[in-house]
Amino acid sequence: MATTAVAIKIDQITKERYKKLARIKNRSTHWMMREAINQYVDKEEKCQSFRHDAMHAWNEYQETGLHATGDEVIKWLNTWGTDGAEDVPECHQ
Repeated sequence: MATTAVAIKIDQITKERYKKLARIKNRSTHWMMREAINQYVDKEEKCQSFRHDAMHAWNEYQETGLHATGDEVIKWLNTWGTDGAEDVPECHQ
């Protein structure tokens, strides 16, 4: 994958913290910054995906009224990993 250089400005204290961590982890500060950015982007993409899925589910509920109650879901989850594992609760109005 092609890479491109970018410049960021950080305060001196943060720079020293990165240098210290890089020494401890036996990594370059460059590697540390790339890793931090990649982890942040991954986390934010997952958050956006969760928000999208939640809004989709909310809109579907608003349109159909179909749902499972919290008690029904908890009862189902409590059977996970057991010999008597139940099927997903049916949605209803």
